[in-house]
Amino acid sequence: MQLTNITAYLLVSHGSRDPRPDMAMQQLAGMLREILPPGENFVEVATLEANIQPLHLQIQDFAHRVQAFGCKRVQIIPLFLLPGFHVMTDIPAEITLAEQVINKGMIIELRPYIGSYPGLEKFFAKMMMTVKADVAIILAHGSRRADSHTSVESIAASVGAVTAYWSVPPSLKVRVQELIAAGYGRIAIFPYFLFTGGITDAIAQAVETLKLQFPSVSFQLAQPLGTSREFADLIENFITEEEKVFG
Repeated sequence: MQLTNITAYLLVSHGSRDPRPDMAMQQLAGMLREILPPGENFVEVATLEANIQPLHLQIQDFAHRVQAFGCKRVQIIPLFLLPGFHVMTDIPAEITLAEQVINKGMIIELRPYIGSYPGLEKFFAKMMMTVKADVAIILAHGSRRADSHTSVESIAASVGAVTAYWSVPPSLKVRVQELIAAGYGRIAIFPYFLFTGGITDAIAQAVETLKLQFPSVSFQLAQPLGTSREFADLIENFITEEEKVFG
């Protein structure tokens, strides 16, 4: 069967030896297949690391498979929340390598990373409405790359939250100490991570330690963002809006 004017979507994440992120990626891809219009369900996943193939070969394989059905365009959707080295350098370089051997007539497009999606602010606002707290912390991984925190800082400001970072200052513990000193007694923590993995496990343990250290304070820890239907809707909405702009 030949399909015309159909776009295929390749969700690209960092990759992990922990099987949970890959399972969550597959679930997210499955939800997108259900949401997208019939016939536009070419949605698969790829990773930068922890894969037997480098990303450019994964892109090539996907492009060749969908081209057999008449698809002439592949959109690469980086599932990254911050614009670090992977988003700005690694993924574009892998796409360039893939394009060198992909058949002419197939277009490979790199879409913005999901941390830049405008709807992410509303998504977080809805998440925050589900908990009862005096203040919220959005806890991101963090990067030493200049301006890499702009998007998460903007989201935090828009929803009235504060930020903390796992790998760079200010840390979760320091931010919690500041908030307690300011008189806050109910603190909600929202991990700015897509899927459960080693870091979110460590965050959960850190929160348990904080509960022991500050027994008079109430701590609530939310789940990562990535496998809810609402998050899949967010990606689909962005895809749809981008199609209207770029056709």
